[in-house]
Amino acid sequence: MLLNFIDRVGELNPQLFRELKGRLKPFNLIIAMGSSLLLQLIVFLLQLREFPDEKYYLRATYCTLKEVYQNQEQELYKQQSLLTQKLDNYRQIQLSDNTIIPNLEAQLQQVRTELSSLQNYLSKNICPLDKIDWQLWWRDHWEYTFLTLSVIFIFTLLVGGTYVLISDLAREEQRGTLNFIRLSPQTETSILTGKILGVPSLIYLFVLTAIPLHFWAGHSAQIALSYIFSYYAVIAASCLFFYSAALIFGLVSRWFSSFQPWLGSGAVLVFLLMTMTIMVSSYGNFNNPLTWMRFFSPWDITNYLFPNLFHSYRDSSIKELQFFYLPIGKNLITLVGFHLVNYGICSYGIWQAMKRCFRNADSTILSKGQSYLFVAFTQVMFFGLTMPAIDNKDNGQIICLIALLNFALVLALTIMLSPHRQIIQNWARYRHQNHRDKSVLQDLVFGEKSPVIVAIVVNLFIATTPIMIWLLLSPTHLYDGGVERSKVILTLVLSFSLMLMYATIAQLMLLMKNPKRYVWTVGTIGVAMFLPSIILSVLGISPSENPTLWLFSTFPWAAIEYTQTTTIFLALLAELTVVALLNFQLNRQVRVLGESATKTLLSGR
Repeated sequence: MLLNFIDRVGELNPQLFRELKGRLKPFNLIIAMGSSLLLQLIVFLLQLREFPDEKYYLRATYCTLKEVYQNQEQELYKQQSLLTQKLDNYRQIQLSDNTIIPNLEAQLQQVRTELSSLQNYLSKNICPLDKIDWQLWWRDHWEYTFLTLSVIFIFTLLVGGTYVLISDLAREEQRGTLNFIRLSPQTETSILTGKILGVPSLIYLFVLTAIPLHFWAGHSAQIALSYIFSYYAVIAASCLFFYSAALIFGLVSRWFSSFQPWLGSGAVLVFLLMTMTIMVSSYGNFNNPLTWMRFFSPWDITNYLFPNLFHSYRDSSIKELQFFYLPIGKNLITLVGFHLVNYGICSYGIWQAMKRCFRNADSTILSKGQSYLFVAFTQVMFFGLTMPAIDNKDNGQIICLIALLNFALVLALTIMLSPHRQIIQNWARYRHQNHRDKSVLQDLVFGEKSPVIVAIVVNLFIATTPIMIWLLLSPTHLYDGGVERSKVILTLVLSFSLMLMYATIAQLMLLMKNPKRYVWTVGTIGVAMFLPSIILSVLGISPSENPTLWLFSTFPWAAIEYTQTTTIFLALLAELTVVALLNFQLNRQVRVLGESATKTLLSGR
C-alpha cells in the first residue's frame, strides 16, 4: 500500500517521489513511529505521577474537602487577628476590671490551639477517594499532556525540519547532484515543493503518529475544536515559512559547507527561545515595529489559544493589538488570520527569491523590482503596528527605531542587490546593444545587471516616505527633549545620504578583481559604520559635548537634541558632496570597465 502511494506521488511530483523513496524505508519508519510512541508514553506517565493515591492529603488540589477546611482555617485566622487587636487596645488603656485581659488571652490561646490542631489534622490525614474530584483531575491531566505535546511539536518541526532541509541541500551540493536537479525538466516549484514535503517526511511521520493522542487530549481537556484546528493551521503556516527560509539559506550560503545545518537550525532555536522568553517574562507593548518579529514565532498565538501554556496570559496586551487602528486582537478569527496572512505573504516572497537562486546560483537573491515591493511591505507592517501609538509620549523613540530598522534593511539590500565586477563590465559593454528600447534611468531602476545606486535611492524613498508622513501627523511637543520637527527631518535626510554613501562604497568595492570582494565589502562597510562611533566613545566625546562630530557618525540621532538646525544642514551638505564625489568615481570606474572590455573584444578579433 505504501509503495502504491509512493508510485502515485512519483507521477505527480518526481522530486517528492525521489525524497520519499530514499527515506520511507522499513527501519526508518519503525524508528520514527517507535520514538513517537515512546515519547507519548513518557509524557503520559509523567503526568500520572500526580495520580491521587493513599498519600493524597486533604490540602491537595483536587480534594473537595479542601475548601471546607480552608474556610475553617481562614475563620480561625480572623478570630486570632481580632483577639490580638483587642488585646493590644486594652493593654494601652487603664481598666478597672482586671478580668478582661486574662479572658481575652484565654480565648486567644484557645483559638491558637484549635488552629494548630486543624493544621496538624490537615497535614496528617488523607483525603477519602470518594471526595476527590476525579473529573477535574483527568481534565487537567489531559490538558498538561496536550500542552506538552504542543511545545514538542513546535521545536521538533521547526528546529528539526530546518536542520534536515539545510543538511540535505549541503549534501546534494557536495555530491554534485544538485546541479543535475537544476538541469531536470521539472519546474522550480515542483522541485522545491518536493524538497519541503519529502526531506522532513520522517519528522512529519513522528508528529502525525502523536496527533491522535494530542487531539484526544485536547478534546478531553474541553478545549474548543476551533482552537485546536487554529493551532494546527498556525503550525503548518510557520513550517512553510521556516522551511522556505531554510531552503533559500542553504542555496545562498554554500561557503559555510558542513556548518550550514547547525547554523540555520541553531538560529531558529535561538529565535524560538528568545521569543518565548519575551512572551513569558512580559507581553510588553505591541505598538512598536519590533512586534512584527514576534508574529514569525508561534508562541504568542499558541499562548493566546491555550492560556495555561506558560501561565502568563492573564490580561494580555495582545487583546489590544491594533493594525492601522483595526482591533485584530479582539477575537480569534482576526488574530489567527493576521498570523496566517503574514506567514503567507512572507513565504510567497521567499519562494520568488528561491526561484531566482535555484537555477542560477550567481544571481542576486532579489531583483530590484522585488526589493521595492519588499521594502514597501515592511513599511506597511512597521507603521500598521505602530500607528496606534502616534499620540504616545514615546513618539520620538518609535520614529528613531523605525529609522534604525530601515537603515539596517537598506544596508542588507545593498549587499544583496549589488552586482559584481564581471556583471557590471558586461552591462557597460553591451548596454547599448541589449537595451535599445530602454532609457538609462529605466535600466538603472529595474535592470538586473546595472549598478545598484539608483535602486537604493528608490528603496530609501519608499522607506522614508512613511516616516515623513508620521512626522507631519505627530504633534511637535511629543518629541523627547522638545526636539523640533525640522531637526528630525534634516537628520532623517542625513541618514539617507549616509546610506547612499555606504551603498556607493559597497558598489565600488565589488568592482575589485579580488575573488573575496564580498568579504572585503562587508568588512569595509562594517568599519565605516562602527569605527567612527567607537573612536568617539573611546575618546570620551559625548553627543552633548561635541554634537557636530556625532552628526558624521552612523548614529546622528544621538546629537540632534544638542545641535543647531544650521549645523545639521551644513553636515548634510558635506555628506551630499562626498556622495556626489563617490558616484562620480563609480561612474568613471564603470566607463573604464566598459572600455577595457571593448578593447579586449576587438583585440581578440
